[in-house]
Amino acid sequence: MLEVRNIAFSYVKKTILKDVSFSVAQGERIAIVGSNGSGKTTLIKLLATLAVPDSGTISFDNQEALSRSLRYRRMVGYLPERIALYDDMTVKAYLAYRAALKGEAGRRIRRRMNEAAQLCQITDILRTPISRLSNGLAKRVALADAIMLRPRILLLDDLLAGFDETMRSSIGSILDQVSAFSCVVATGHETEDFAKWAKRILVLKDGTIKAEINTQDCDITTVRNLVNAALTGKDA
Repeated sequence: MLEVRNIAFSYVKKTILKDVSFSVAQGERIAIVGSNGSGKTTLIKLLATLAVPDSGTISFDNQEALSRSLRYRRMVGYLPERIALYDDMTVKAYLAYRAALKGEAGRRIRRRMNEAAQLCQITDILRTPISRLSNGLAKRVALADAIMLRPRILLLDDLLAGFDETMRSSIGSILDQVSAFSCVVATGHETEDFAKWAKRILVLKDGTIKAEINTQDCDITTVRNLVNAALTGKDA
């Protein structure tokens, strides 16, 4: 289980996050929604140990992330808000390089790469130079990179941005399969899309969790109304 307890973070004397707490069970999928500047990207970076909280703890299976950061990072798959791939490589070469960089054994790289490529619907572009990909296809490649080694923690920042309708509609199926080995935390603005596959939606506003919505207890309209109420401070 991924556990976040009383996280606070400031940057240049500006409070970004304060007293953020939640947990994610293995196999569970949650989404964190909020407006721009609410702290979503900062929170994902903290979970990925790319930044250090001012206070609070992040742990996985009762082991603090920062006390064993190298071991923790090996368990993390991370899709950043702004992806940066190597334009001079083909998709296949890039994914193989990334798998080797993460320490995957050579004999298993091809199998892992093919599994991720099929899941993210990029099998037909494996030999295509990354420089020739659209933004949406490049993001599919980045998602394949994030899930390729079957991480136990999958962090997806601004997950749906840049995907076309076909890919957006496939995300639930992809994450169904990924959650067999991973707990999933995704951020974004697309409440109705998230409500289709996330077990819970957390609403982040002004650096704090304003609401936690169990989507299994609500229809999509109710989820949307509850999220809007948490963001505006008005009754649903």
